[in-house]
Amino acid sequence: MKTGVWLDKAKAHIVNLYDGKESFTTILSNVEDFKIHGGSGTKFKGGPQDVVQDSKYLEREKHQLKKYFDNIVSEIKKARVIVIFGPAEACYKLDKRLKNHYPDLSKKVKGVYKTDSMTKPQVKAWAKSFFKEKRL
Repeated sequence: MKTGVWLDKAKAHIVNLYDGKESFTTILSNVEDFKIHGGSGTKFKGGPQDVVQDSKYLEREKHQLKKYFDNIVSEIKKARVIVIFGPAEACYKLDKRLKNHYPDLSKKVKGVYKTDSMTKPQVKAWAKSFFKEKRL
């Protein structure tokens, strides 16, 4: 089975291609967006309490991303070859997680590519084109 994973921080679209058939799955990340708010109760913008809040948000985001990536792994673990692509840093973070925690799966990754945001049909077409072009 050939698997294409398009992802950003909000969702992942997974295309599985096998025996001329295809399946498509979407996984939502549930990673919270957070915006740093000034005014921490001090007269000065960005007082010392903001640093504590930022670290809490970043730590929470890290755990949410880990869970998101593990959900993706459970969907792609049967793949023979994998390509990861997407518009943001999430695709590179997923690749790093695979290398550090799923080395057998990481060996199946044939490339990590930065692409634009895509619709579901575009994701399918991109994955099909990649595997055809690379003859995988």
